[in-house]
This record gives sequence, structure tokens and C-alpha cells, in this order.
Amino acid sequence: MSLFDKAKDKAEQAIGTAKEKLGDKTGNEDLQNSGKADQTKGEVKEAGHDLRDKATGAVQDAKDKF
Repeated sequence: MSLFDKAKDKAEQAIGTAKEKLGDKTGNEDLQNSGKADQTKGEVKEAGHDLRDKATGAVQDAKDKF
């Protein structure tokens, strides 16, 4: 995963955390839910990038053996 992708995923998670906390403090359930959704999206994207990187590494290892 490129560092840029990783930074974007982490930023999305951080923004989600901030929105959720702000929603908690203000009693705004929509903001809380939006924050949770942002966190989840960032985590899913990060997991997808990690999986892609592992698959790319496995393919490269297989090529190197032949």
C-alpha cells in the first residue's frame, strides 16, 4: 500500500472518530452515526489495501521461484 493510501485511510478513521465524539458531546445521533460510518469505511479500505499488497507479494514470490 502506498503511504498516501495509508494516510488517507487513517485520516478518514480519525475524522470519523472526531465526528463521533462531537456527536456524543452534542447529543447529535446523526453526527455519531456518520462518524462511525467514516471509521468503518476507513478500516475497510485499509484492509482492502493490505489484502491487495499481500496478494501482490504472493504473486511476485511465485514468479521469483520460477
